Amino acid sequence: MATAAPTDVALGKPGVLAREKARKGPRKGPNPLLYVAVAGIVVFCLFPFYWLINVSLKTGADLSGADLLPPNPTLANYESIFRNDDFIKALQNSAIVSLTVTLLSLIIGSFCAYALARLRFRGKYFILAAVLSVTTFPGIAIAAPLFKLWTDLEIYNTLIGLIIPYLTFALPLTIYILVSFFKEIPKTLEEAALVDGATNFQAFYKIVIPLAAPGMATTAILTFIFAWNEFLLAITLTSSSAARTVPASIAFFTGSTQFEQPLGTISAASVVISIPLILLVLLFQKRIVAGLTSGAVKG
Repeated sequence: MATAAPTDVALGKPGVLAREKARKGPRKGPNPLLYVAVAGIVVFCLFPFYWLINVSLKTGADLSGADLLPPNPTLANYESIFRNDDFIKALQNSAIVSLTVTLLSLIIGSFCAYALARLRFRGKYFILAAVLSVTTFPGIAIAAPLFKLWTDLEIYNTLIGLIIPYLTFALPLTIYILVSFFKEIPKTLEEAALVDGATNFQAFYKIVIPLAAPGMATTAILTFIFAWNEFLLAITLTSSSAARTVPASIAFFTGSTQFEQPLGTISAASVVISIPLILLVLLFQKRIVAGLTSGAVKG
């Protein structure tokens, strides 16, 4: 059988390669407008937080100005909030409530999601829909009834009185995310563990949970952010610094005089409470991306 003679392009002759490149034209780089658009989006997203920092470094008459840079930057507002015992107590309350809600959501939600993902029973999808429907209830609609109920049960103005409703709203999101993750894990892995002598519970926490780590991390971060930032129930179900969380505590900041708006201290406190959330996202950004995009592409 005759073989085809190698072409000039295949042999790599310089003249032919130059003509091929000339025919294809110069390589086009990225459109400069794309960089401008990306830069504009970044500035649009980060400018509010920069302005928050800018205001937090101002005091007195500087607070009424619109300078892009503080004329006389000072940390007096930060010193003021950290000398405020109510704010320190609110930070502690927020940390306890948020961590507790996150932990309980992962424990309870993982069991519920695993059952919905693996077990076959009638009405499974109806149960999942009913769980998700809880998130459609506006918080303002249940704030007043909860106030009355918590007062009768004597858990008003307590941390447990915040954890219970927070958990109610956090569980549906936890269950929904984890169900999709558990469905993607091959059931043969659990069956192999059962053949090797593991119990159902051991197969769950030794096989399924590690494989669903991106989903667990994503769920934990989203739940923590929700509990940390929640304001309506926190201000409705508390009446003192004993159980008041940071968002509600900031609402009670006062100025040095009756009619002064404490913009500086409010901005400083807002910067402080944003730091844990920013650190969480930066530390676990790979987990978050993996968790949010898992299942988007099959194959």
